[in-house]
Amino acid sequence: MTALIELTGITKVLKGQQQPRTILDGVDLTVQAGESVAIVGRSGSGKSTLLSVLGLFDRPDEGSYLLAGQDISRLPERKAAKLRSSHFGFVFQRFFLLKHLTAAQNVSMALVNGQGWLPRRERRARVLQALDQVGIAHLAKNRPARMSGGEQQRVAIARALVRDPVVLLADEPTGALDTETGTAVIDALLAATTRGCGLVLVTHDRDHAARMGRTLDLVDGVLTERVNA
Repeated sequence: MTALIELTGITKVLKGQQQPRTILDGVDLTVQAGESVAIVGRSGSGKSTLLSVLGLFDRPDEGSYLLAGQDISRLPERKAAKLRSSHFGFVFQRFFLLKHLTAAQNVSMALVNGQGWLPRRERRARVLQALDQVGIAHLAKNRPARMSGGEQQRVAIARALVRDPVVLLADEPTGALDTETGTAVIDALLAATTRGCGLVLVTHDRDHAARMGRTLDLVDGVLTERVNA
């Protein structure tokens, strides 16, 4: 079976300083469809850089990146942007919601940007379905100021899911949330994997990491797998 994601020998060197620094050092990573993977490491260990490479925001200096068997290691930016819109969903610690828009309108923005034209009825149905998937369809008409932090993060997750991505990348999505709310956010992310979406979660929270199918430690640019208890 072809892996959803397959990184081989990914190396990234930070240049522009007196002494170049290796951020990623020969990283190998395979993610199957429907699989959840946590990446854990100290601040500055390269976790966000690895996520940027996975999301095609950054290119490796060496190594190969296969997405569903297709080599996308050296895509021109125009093609990379198109692939990001069609195949990837992104969730960050900050919610990046537009304050003057409702929850539904914020989610709908993901369909306006990069998804081509959709009839209004179909767009609305997809938005409400995405909000329902994360349990907040009843807040569709609320603006961010009327929502808690956890509710805003679930709007952000709905925005990532509304495109039906094949890969979901989450960078510290619970970092600004309390424990109970963070658990609900992880529940929403894991639910996406039941529909075949691959999930890569960068987190400092060992409890959240342990809920993923696999946990990997990134230390000094080297990725190693840990067996969850």
